[in-house]
Amino acid sequence: MITEDARALLETGPVCDSCLGRPFAERSFGLTNAERGRAVRTTVAMEDDDDFAPVDPADCWVCEGYCGTFDAIAETIVDALADVEFVTYQVGTRVPPLVEENERLLREDADLEPEIGEFLKQESNREVGRRVGARTGTEVDFDRPDVLAIVDLEAFDPRDALESDSVTSHAVDVQVNPAFVYGRYRKLERDIPQTEWPCRECGGSGIQLGDEGEEPCDYCGGSGYMYDTSVEQVVRPHVVDAMDGEEGTFHGAGREDVDARMLEGGRPFVLEVKDPKTRDPDPAVVEREINETAAGAVEVEGLRLATYDMVERVKEHDASKRYRADVEFAEPVENGDFEAALETLTGTTVDQDTPQRVDHRRAALTRERTVYDIDGELLEPTRAEVRIHGEGGLYVKELISSDDGRTVPSLSGLLEVEAEVTALDVLAVEGENEPFELEEFFQDEPRGEGAT
Repeated sequence: MITEDARALLETGPVCDSCLGRPFAERSFGLTNAERGRAVRTTVAMEDDDDFAPVDPADCWVCEGYCGTFDAIAETIVDALADVEFVTYQVGTRVPPLVEENERLLREDADLEPEIGEFLKQESNREVGRRVGARTGTEVDFDRPDVLAIVDLEAFDPRDALESDSVTSHAVDVQVNPAFVYGRYRKLERDIPQTEWPCRECGGSGIQLGDEGEEPCDYCGGSGYMYDTSVEQVVRPHVVDAMDGEEGTFHGAGREDVDARMLEGGRPFVLEVKDPKTRDPDPAVVEREINETAAGAVEVEGLRLATYDMVERVKEHDASKRYRADVEFAEPVENGDFEAALETLTGTTVDQDTPQRVDHRRAALTRERTVYDIDGELLEPTRAEVRIHGEGGLYVKELISSDDGRTVPSLSGLLEVEAEVTALDVLAVEGENEPFELEEFFQDEPRGEGAT
C-alpha cells in the first residue's frame, strides 16, 4: 500500500524527499519526513529495478525549494536572538498560498485523503525549531515560550536562499514574551499610591495652556502626577533595567488607600517586563537596589522570578486582610458599649453599598463581606485603636463609619455615634485557603532566611 501510494505521488512530477515523506508522517515514529521520503523512494526504485533518482528541493514542484532552507532559516532566527537571553522558544511558519495549493494538489493527483500526513507548516515549525534548539541549547515550549519566532516563507525566494545558503532577516519576526518578578512591598509612609497617578488636570503631560502658550500645570506643578511618587515608580525602573526591558507594568494583589500604610507582611505584587533581553537577573541585587533608592518610604522583600500565571494569581487569588485603624468618635463612648459593639461585629457578614468615596469609579453594588475578627482598645472616650481581620474586599473605613448607613452593621451604627478612621494601616494580605507563594508559580529557587 505504501509503495503504491509512493508511486502515485512520484508520478505527479519531481518531488523532494520531504514533500514525498509528509503524506506518510504518521508512519514509523522517529523519522524525519525527508528520511521517510528517501526510504519510500528507495523501496520503489528497488522493487521496480529502476535507477535511484533523488530530487533536489530546488526542483520540487510542491515546496518550490522551501524544504531545503530549514538550516538557513534557523540560522537567521539564531542571529536575531543573539542579544536575547531565553530558555524556551517556539517557531511558527506562514506558508505561501501557492505552496499550500500545491500540497492539496499533490494528494488529490495521487488519489490520497486530502488531510493525510502533515503539511509544510508543521514540518517547518518542527525542523526549524529543532535546529534552533540545537544551536542555542534551549527547549521548545508550546504553551508559554520565552521567545516566539514567526517565519514568513513568502518573504524570500527559496531558490535564492538555496544558492546563498542564507535567508533575509525580514522573513523572521522575533517576539520576546514578557518576564515576571514577584515580591511583596511595604509602604511605610502615607500619601503614596500603589501605581502611577497622572494629574487629572493636564492628563499627565505636566503642561497647561496659558496666556503666552504652554506652561507648567498649576495643579501638579509640572510633574504630570498627582503624587510625587508611587510604589510602581519606585519598583519598576530597577526591575526593567535589570532585565534590559522596554517597559514594565505593575500588578498588585488589590490596593490600599493612598493615605494608608502597608506594613508587616507586605502586599503581593508582580512586575511584568516587556521585551526583556535578560530573563535571569539576581533578585537579591534588584531588591537591595530598590530598598536603598526608596530610602525608607517603600520596601520590597522576597523578590523571585515568576511565571506568567503569577499575574492572574496575584490579581484573582482569594485573600483576607488585617488592618489597624485609629478611630475618633464625635461623642464620648462607654468602654462597655465599645466592647459590646466589637463583639457583635466579630464573625458577622456586613452588607456594603459601594462607598461614596469611590462610587465615581466603581459600579454601584451591594457586597456581602465577612468580618472574621475585630478587637481594640478605647484609648480615650472619643478615641480608639481597632484591629480588623476581614474578607478580601471589605471596606474597612465604612465598617467603622457606616458611610451614612451604606454599610450595615457598622461600629458607628451599633454605637449610635459618628465615627471616623483617622489613620489606617494594612498589616497583612494572606491567601484565604493557601498562600500566594506556591512553588509552581516560580522559576527560581527560594532564597534567604525563612525561605520555604
